[in-house]
Amino acid sequence: MAFWFKKKGKSDASPKGEPDSTDNDGIAHDSGLEPQNDTIEREPLDPDVRAMDDAREVKLQKPVPSSGRTAEEKSGFFSRLKSGLAKTREILTTDIQDIFAGKKQIDEEMLEEIEELLITSDIGVQTTMALMSDISRKAHKIATPGQLKETIKQAILSLMESAVSQASPERRTKPHVIMVVGVNGVGKTTTIGKLASREIRKGQKVLIAAADTFRAAAVEQLSIWAERAGADFVRHKDNADPAAVAYDGLEAALARNIDTVFVDTAGRLHTKVNLMEELKKIQRTISKKIPDAPHEILLVLDATTGQNALSQAKLFHESMGITGGITGLALTKLDGTAKGGIVISICQQLKLPLLYVGVGEGIDDLQPFDAKQFVDALF
Repeated sequence: MAFWFKKKGKSDASPKGEPDSTDNDGIAHDSGLEPQNDTIEREPLDPDVRAMDDAREVKLQKPVPSSGRTAEEKSGFFSRLKSGLAKTREILTTDIQDIFAGKKQIDEEMLEEIEELLITSDIGVQTTMALMSDISRKAHKIATPGQLKETIKQAILSLMESAVSQASPERRTKPHVIMVVGVNGVGKTTTIGKLASREIRKGQKVLIAAADTFRAAAVEQLSIWAERAGADFVRHKDNADPAAVAYDGLEAALARNIDTVFVDTAGRLHTKVNLMEELKKIQRTISKKIPDAPHEILLVLDATTGQNALSQAKLFHESMGITGGITGLALTKLDGTAKGGIVISICQQLKLPLLYVGVGEGIDDLQPFDAKQFVDALF
Protein backbone atom coordinates (compact mmCIF):
# COMPACT_ATOMS: atom_id res chain seq x y z
CA MET A 1 0.00 0.00 0.00
CA ALA A 2 1.41 3.41 -0.94
CA PHE A 3 1.83 6.31 1.43
CA TRP A 4 1.00 9.49 -0.46
CA PHE A 5 1.56 12.85 1.07
CA LYS A 6 2.16 16.40 0.01
CA LYS A 7 5.22 18.19 1.31
CA LYS A 8 4.71 21.22 3.52
CA GLY A 9 5.58 24.68 2.31
CA LYS A 10 8.71 26.57 3.27
CA SER A 11 6.94 28.39 6.08
CA ASP A 12 6.38 25.13 7.93
CA ALA A 13 9.97 23.98 7.63
CA SER A 14 11.84 23.00 10.74
CA PRO A 15 14.86 25.00 11.97
CA LYS A 16 17.86 25.15 9.68
CA GLY A 17 19.96 22.02 9.66
CA GLU A 18 17.17 19.72 10.94
CA PRO A 19 15.07 17.52 8.62
CA ASP A 20 11.40 18.40 8.45
CA SER A 21 8.74 15.99 9.76
CA THR A 22 11.13 13.77 11.69
CA ASP A 23 10.71 11.46 14.61
CA ASN A 24 13.30 10.98 17.28
CA ASP A 25 15.31 8.67 15.05
CA GLY A 26 16.09 11.62 12.72
CA ILE A 27 14.38 10.01 9.72
CA ALA A 28 11.73 11.80 7.70
CA HIS A 29 8.36 10.02 7.84
CA ASP A 30 5.04 10.38 6.10
CA SER A 31 2.19 11.83 8.07
CA GLY A 32 0.68 8.97 10.03
CA LEU A 33 3.44 6.53 9.06
CA GLU A 34 5.02 4.57 11.87
CA PRO A 35 8.80 4.97 12.26
CA GLN A 36 10.93 2.37 10.55
CA ASN A 37 12.40 -0.47 12.59
CA ASP A 38 15.52 0.94 14.23
CA THR A 39 17.23 -2.45 14.07
CA ILE A 40 17.57 -2.12 10.30
CA GLU A 41 21.11 -1.22 9.33
CA ARG A 42 21.13 2.10 7.53
CA GLU A 43 23.69 3.81 5.38
CA PRO A 44 24.76 7.31 6.43
CA LEU A 45 22.87 10.07 4.72
CA ASP A 46 24.38 11.40 1.54
CA PRO A 47 26.74 14.35 2.20
CA ASP A 48 24.77 16.34 -0.37
CA VAL A 49 21.70 16.11 1.87
CA ARG A 50 23.55 17.24 4.98
CA ALA A 51 25.24 20.11 3.17
CA MET A 52 22.21 21.28 1.28
CA ASP A 53 20.87 23.82 3.76
CA ASP A 54 24.29 25.39 4.32
CA ALA A 55 25.05 25.51 0.61
CA ARG A 56 21.69 26.90 -0.48
CA GLU A 57 20.62 30.48 0.12
CA VAL A 58 17.88 30.58 -2.49
CA LYS A 59 14.23 30.63 -1.44
CA LEU A 60 12.65 27.82 -3.39
CA GLN A 61 9.25 29.44 -3.52
CA LYS A 62 10.59 32.50 -5.32
CA PRO A 63 10.02 32.11 -9.08
CA VAL A 64 12.99 32.59 -11.37
CA PRO A 65 12.83 35.14 -14.20
CA SER A 66 11.50 33.82 -17.49
CA SER A 67 14.87 34.51 -19.10
CA GLY A 68 16.46 31.77 -16.99
CA ARG A 69 19.35 32.06 -14.58
CA THR A 70 20.46 35.50 -13.45
CA ALA A 71 23.86 36.88 -14.41
CA GLU A 72 25.04 36.33 -10.84
CA GLU A 73 23.95 32.67 -10.89
CA LYS A 74 25.64 32.10 -14.24
CA SER A 75 28.85 33.75 -13.06
CA GLY A 76 28.89 31.73 -9.85
CA PHE A 77 28.33 28.44 -11.65
CA PHE A 78 31.01 29.26 -14.25
CA SER A 79 33.51 29.93 -11.46
CA ARG A 80 32.73 26.57 -9.86
CA LEU A 81 32.90 24.83 -13.22
CA LYS A 82 36.26 26.45 -13.92
CA SER A 83 37.51 25.31 -10.54
CA GLY A 84 36.23 21.81 -11.20
CA LEU A 85 38.19 21.64 -14.45
CA ALA A 86 41.43 22.89 -12.87
CA LYS A 87 43.19 19.53 -13.21
CA THR A 88 42.46 19.26 -16.93
CA ARG A 89 43.16 22.93 -17.59
CA GLU A 90 46.59 22.60 -16.01
CA ILE A 91 47.42 19.73 -18.35
CA LEU A 92 46.13 21.53 -21.43
CA THR A 93 47.87 24.82 -20.72
CA THR A 94 51.13 24.17 -18.86
CA ASP A 95 52.05 21.11 -20.92
CA ILE A 96 51.27 22.82 -24.22
CA GLN A 97 53.69 25.58 -23.21
CA ASP A 98 56.35 22.96 -22.55
CA ILE A 99 55.72 21.18 -25.85
CA PHE A 100 56.42 24.39 -27.77
CA ALA A 101 59.59 25.25 -25.83
CA GLY A 102 62.38 26.17 -28.29
CA LYS A 103 60.28 25.38 -31.39
CA LYS A 104 58.52 27.55 -33.94
CA GLN A 105 56.55 24.99 -35.90
CA ILE A 106 54.63 21.81 -35.15
CA ASP A 107 56.42 18.65 -36.32
CA GLU A 108 55.56 14.94 -36.09
CA GLU A 109 57.15 14.61 -32.66
CA MET A 110 55.03 17.47 -31.31
CA LEU A 111 51.87 15.95 -32.76
CA GLU A 112 52.62 12.72 -30.90
CA GLU A 113 53.11 14.70 -27.68
CA ILE A 114 49.83 16.56 -28.20
CA GLU A 115 48.07 13.24 -28.80
CA GLU A 116 49.49 11.83 -25.56
CA LEU A 117 48.49 15.03 -23.76
CA LEU A 118 44.85 14.72 -24.84
CA ILE A 119 44.63 11.07 -23.86
CA THR A 120 46.13 11.93 -20.45
CA SER A 121 43.28 14.40 -20.00
CA ASP A 122 40.84 11.44 -20.02
CA ILE A 123 39.53 12.38 -23.44
CA GLY A 124 40.00 8.80 -24.64
CA VAL A 125 41.69 7.32 -27.68
CA GLN A 126 38.76 7.47 -30.11
CA THR A 127 37.91 11.10 -29.33
CA THR A 128 41.60 12.08 -29.33
CA MET A 129 41.98 10.67 -32.85
CA ALA A 130 39.06 12.78 -34.02
CA LEU A 131 40.61 15.90 -32.51
CA MET A 132 44.09 15.14 -33.85
CA SER A 133 42.72 14.85 -37.37
CA ASP A 134 41.51 18.44 -37.14
CA ILE A 135 44.67 19.71 -35.43
CA SER A 136 46.95 18.03 -37.99
CA ARG A 137 45.17 19.75 -40.89
CA LYS A 138 45.84 23.15 -39.31
CA ALA A 139 49.35 22.43 -38.00
CA HIS A 140 51.11 24.44 -40.72
CA LYS A 141 49.32 27.60 -39.51
CA ILE A 142 50.31 27.16 -35.84
CA ALA A 143 53.46 28.97 -34.70
CA THR A 144 52.86 29.77 -31.00
CA PRO A 145 51.54 27.99 -27.90
CA GLY A 146 48.60 30.42 -27.88
CA GLN A 147 47.63 29.46 -31.43
CA LEU A 148 47.85 25.77 -30.53
CA LYS A 149 45.60 26.27 -27.50
CA GLU A 150 43.06 28.14 -29.60
CA THR A 151 43.16 25.43 -32.29
CA ILE A 152 42.56 22.68 -29.72
CA LYS A 153 39.82 24.76 -28.10
CA GLN A 154 37.96 25.28 -31.37
CA ALA A 155 38.39 21.62 -32.34
CA ILE A 156 36.87 20.50 -29.04
CA LEU A 157 34.00 22.97 -29.29
CA SER A 158 33.23 21.96 -32.88
CA LEU A 159 33.25 18.28 -31.93
CA MET A 160 30.99 18.78 -28.92
CA GLU A 161 28.47 21.00 -30.72
CA SER A 162 28.19 18.74 -33.76
CA ALA A 163 28.06 15.45 -31.84
CA VAL A 164 24.48 15.73 -30.60
CA SER A 165 21.78 18.29 -29.94
CA GLN A 166 21.89 19.52 -26.35
CA ALA A 167 18.20 20.42 -26.14
CA SER A 168 15.96 18.73 -23.58
CA PRO A 169 13.01 16.76 -25.00
CA GLU A 170 9.93 18.90 -25.63
CA ARG A 171 7.24 18.43 -23.01
CA ARG A 172 3.88 17.86 -24.62
CA THR A 173 2.09 15.69 -22.07
CA LYS A 174 1.13 16.05 -18.44
CA PRO A 175 2.45 14.60 -16.28
CA HIS A 176 5.89 14.50 -17.89
CA VAL A 177 7.54 11.34 -16.54
CA ILE A 178 11.31 11.18 -16.05
CA MET A 179 12.83 7.85 -15.04
CA VAL A 180 16.27 8.26 -13.44
CA VAL A 181 18.77 5.39 -13.69
CA GLY A 182 22.43 4.69 -12.97
CA VAL A 183 24.74 2.58 -10.82
CA ASN A 184 25.01 3.03 -7.08
CA GLY A 185 27.00 6.01 -5.86
CA VAL A 186 26.77 8.24 -8.93
CA GLY A 187 24.39 10.72 -7.27
CA LYS A 188 20.91 9.79 -8.55
CA THR A 189 19.14 10.82 -5.36
CA THR A 190 20.75 14.24 -5.13
CA THR A 191 20.32 14.82 -8.86
CA ILE A 192 16.58 14.18 -8.55
CA GLY A 193 16.36 16.57 -5.60
CA LYS A 194 18.16 19.33 -7.48
CA LEU A 195 16.13 18.86 -10.66
CA ALA A 196 12.89 18.83 -8.67
CA SER A 197 13.90 22.11 -7.06
CA ARG A 198 14.59 23.64 -10.49
CA GLU A 199 11.15 22.62 -11.77
CA ILE A 200 9.34 23.95 -8.72
CA ARG A 201 11.13 27.28 -9.01
CA LYS A 202 9.69 27.48 -12.53
CA GLY A 203 6.21 27.15 -11.05
CA GLN A 204 5.76 23.45 -11.86
CA LYS A 205 4.06 20.90 -9.62
CA VAL A 206 6.45 18.01 -9.02
CA LEU A 207 6.06 14.52 -7.60
CA ILE A 208 8.88 12.12 -6.74
CA ALA A 209 8.28 8.34 -6.65
CA ALA A 210 10.77 6.53 -4.41
CA ALA A 211 11.19 3.27 -6.35
CA ASP A 212 14.62 2.51 -4.84
CA THR A 213 13.11 0.35 -2.11
CA PHE A 214 16.01 -1.98 -1.36
CA ARG A 215 19.00 0.21 -0.40
CA ALA A 216 19.01 1.16 3.27
CA ALA A 217 18.11 4.82 3.87
CA ALA A 218 17.53 5.50 0.14
CA VAL A 219 13.89 6.47 0.65
CA GLU A 220 14.75 8.63 3.67
CA GLN A 221 17.42 10.50 1.70
CA LEU A 222 15.01 11.16 -1.14
CA SER A 223 12.29 12.18 1.32
CA ILE A 224 14.52 14.91 2.73
CA TRP A 225 15.30 16.24 -0.74
CA ALA A 226 11.60 16.24 -1.64
CA GLU A 227 10.80 18.09 1.60
CA ARG A 228 13.40 20.76 0.90
CA ALA A 229 12.26 21.24 -2.68
CA GLY A 230 8.56 21.27 -1.83
CA ALA A 231 7.71 18.26 -4.02
CA ASP A 232 4.97 15.69 -3.49
CA PHE A 233 6.32 12.30 -2.50
CA VAL A 234 5.15 8.70 -2.93
CA ARG A 235 6.73 5.79 -1.10
CA HIS A 236 6.06 2.20 -0.06
CA LYS A 237 7.40 0.05 2.73
CA ASP A 238 11.04 -1.08 2.59
CA ASN A 239 11.68 -3.93 0.11
CA ALA A 240 8.42 -3.26 -1.73
CA ASP A 241 8.08 -3.90 -5.45
CA PRO A 242 9.74 -0.89 -7.20
CA ALA A 243 7.37 -1.15 -10.16
CA ALA A 244 4.38 -0.88 -7.81
CA VAL A 245 5.80 2.33 -6.36
CA ALA A 246 6.21 3.77 -9.86
CA TYR A 247 2.63 2.81 -10.75
CA ASP A 248 1.17 4.37 -7.60
CA GLY A 249 3.28 7.46 -8.18
CA LEU A 250 1.70 7.95 -11.59
CA GLU A 251 -1.78 7.42 -10.19
CA ALA A 252 -1.12 10.10 -7.59
CA ALA A 253 0.31 12.44 -10.24
CA LEU A 254 -2.78 12.09 -12.43
CA ALA A 255 -5.09 12.67 -9.46
CA ARG A 256 -3.20 15.77 -8.30
CA ASN A 257 -2.65 17.38 -11.71
CA ILE A 258 1.15 17.10 -11.36
CA ASP A 259 3.35 18.57 -14.10
CA THR A 260 6.53 16.50 -13.68
CA VAL A 261 7.17 13.09 -12.12
CA PHE A 262 10.65 11.84 -11.22
CA VAL A 263 10.89 8.08 -10.71
CA ASP A 264 13.94 7.11 -8.68
CA THR A 265 15.32 3.61 -9.26
CA ALA A 266 17.75 1.35 -7.44
CA GLY A 267 21.38 1.50 -8.49
CA ARG A 268 22.09 -1.31 -10.92
CA LEU A 269 25.35 -2.88 -11.92
CA HIS A 270 25.19 -2.45 -15.67
CA THR A 271 26.90 -5.84 -16.12
CA LYS A 272 24.22 -7.77 -14.17
CA VAL A 273 21.46 -8.91 -16.52
CA ASN A 274 18.98 -9.84 -13.79
CA LEU A 275 19.30 -6.45 -12.13
CA MET A 276 18.81 -4.61 -15.41
CA GLU A 277 15.65 -6.64 -15.97
CA GLU A 278 14.14 -4.97 -12.89
CA LEU A 279 14.56 -1.59 -14.57
CA LYS A 280 12.81 -2.90 -17.67
CA LYS A 281 9.91 -4.03 -15.49
CA ILE A 282 9.56 -0.51 -14.04
CA GLN A 283 9.72 0.88 -17.56
CA ARG A 284 6.96 -1.46 -18.78
CA THR A 285 4.78 -0.66 -15.76
CA ILE A 286 5.07 3.08 -16.41
CA SER A 287 4.14 2.55 -20.06
CA LYS A 288 1.02 0.58 -19.08
CA LYS A 289 -0.26 3.45 -16.95
CA ILE A 290 0.72 6.22 -19.38
CA PRO A 291 1.27 4.77 -22.88
CA ASP A 292 3.95 7.20 -24.09
CA ALA A 293 5.82 7.31 -20.77
CA PRO A 294 8.50 7.46 -19.54
CA HIS A 295 9.03 10.54 -21.66
CA GLU A 296 12.65 10.77 -20.56
CA ILE A 297 15.14 8.24 -19.21
CA LEU A 298 17.92 10.19 -17.55
CA LEU A 299 21.17 8.33 -16.92
CA VAL A 300 23.33 9.76 -14.14
CA LEU A 301 27.09 9.27 -14.55
CA ASP A 302 29.96 10.01 -12.15
CA ALA A 303 32.73 12.06 -13.80
CA THR A 304 35.34 10.58 -11.46
CA THR A 305 34.88 7.12 -13.02
CA GLY A 306 36.45 8.36 -16.26
CA GLN A 307 36.19 6.11 -19.29
CA ASN A 308 34.17 3.56 -17.29
CA ALA A 309 31.26 6.01 -17.51
CA LEU A 310 31.21 5.43 -21.27
CA SER A 311 30.77 1.68 -20.92
CA GLN A 312 28.02 2.23 -18.33
CA ALA A 313 26.16 4.54 -20.69
CA LYS A 314 26.43 2.18 -23.66
CA LEU A 315 25.08 -0.79 -21.73
CA PHE A 316 22.27 1.15 -20.06
CA HIS A 317 21.27 2.57 -23.43
CA GLU A 318 21.07 -0.92 -24.94
CA SER A 319 19.13 -2.33 -21.98
CA MET A 320 16.54 0.46 -21.85
CA GLY A 321 15.56 0.07 -25.47
CA ILE A 322 11.83 -0.48 -24.90
CA THR A 323 11.07 3.19 -25.49
CA GLY A 324 14.19 4.12 -27.41
CA GLY A 325 16.82 3.85 -24.68
CA ILE A 326 18.48 6.60 -22.68
CA THR A 327 17.26 10.05 -23.73
CA GLY A 328 19.71 12.22 -21.80
CA LEU A 329 22.68 12.26 -19.44
CA ALA A 330 23.56 14.05 -16.22
CA LEU A 331 27.24 14.12 -15.27
CA THR A 332 27.96 14.63 -11.56
CA LYS A 333 31.05 15.28 -9.41
CA LEU A 334 32.88 17.45 -11.93
CA ASP A 335 34.37 19.22 -8.92
CA GLY A 336 38.14 19.00 -9.34
CA THR A 337 38.55 15.32 -8.52
CA ALA A 338 37.76 14.29 -12.10
CA LYS A 339 39.48 14.99 -15.40
CA GLY A 340 37.17 17.01 -17.58
CA GLY A 341 38.12 15.17 -20.75
CA ILE A 342 35.44 12.59 -20.05
CA VAL A 343 32.81 15.21 -20.94
CA ILE A 344 34.31 15.52 -24.42
CA SER A 345 34.33 11.74 -24.88
CA ILE A 346 30.69 11.50 -23.78
CA CYS A 347 29.56 14.07 -26.32
CA GLN A 348 31.59 12.60 -29.18
CA GLN A 349 31.08 8.87 -28.65
CA LEU A 350 27.65 8.38 -27.13
CA LYS A 351 25.61 10.60 -29.44
CA LEU A 352 23.30 11.22 -26.46
CA PRO A 353 22.42 14.68 -25.11
CA LEU A 354 24.46 15.71 -22.10
CA LEU A 355 21.75 17.71 -20.36
CA TYR A 356 23.24 18.56 -16.95
CA VAL A 357 26.61 18.82 -15.24
CA GLY A 358 27.15 18.96 -11.48
CA VAL A 359 30.08 20.73 -9.87
CA GLY A 360 29.34 20.56 -6.16
CA GLU A 361 26.96 19.79 -3.32
CA GLY A 362 24.79 22.91 -3.41
CA ILE A 363 21.27 22.80 -4.82
CA ASP A 364 22.30 25.15 -7.65
CA ASP A 365 25.49 23.22 -8.47
CA LEU A 366 23.66 21.15 -11.10
CA GLN A 367 22.99 23.20 -14.21
CA PRO A 368 22.11 22.65 -17.88
CA PHE A 369 25.17 21.75 -19.92
CA ASP A 370 26.51 24.42 -22.26
CA ALA A 371 29.30 23.30 -24.61
CA LYS A 372 30.74 26.79 -25.13
CA GLN A 373 30.72 27.55 -21.42
CA PHE A 374 32.44 24.23 -20.75
CA VAL A 375 35.20 24.86 -23.29
CA ASP A 376 35.74 28.42 -22.03
CA ALA A 377 36.15 27.04 -18.49
CA LEU A 378 38.51 24.35 -19.79
CA PHE A 379 40.95 26.91 -21.16
